[in-house]
Amino acid sequence: MKKYLIFIISFVLLYVVFQISSGLLLTAFYTPNFYALSVSSQNEMIGETISIPLLATLIIATLAYFLSQKIFKTSKH
Repeated sequence: MKKYLIFIISFVLLYVVFQISSGLLLTAFYTPNFYALSVSSQNEMIGETISIPLLATLIIATLAYFLSQKIFKTSKH
């Protein structure tokens, strides 16, 4: 259980650092297109993105951790 907690804590910290740094980079290199804003209709969503929430990512990381533990146990014997 201790290995799992260390894994999850480090995973969360790396996830947060990655999200913040990618957000900073995307903001720094963004150039707005004012023409697209004036022409777009009311029904369009500008800059719509799909993101995986932290909880879903933690579930995936948990599954990956237990799968890797199972693979390492079977390969040692």
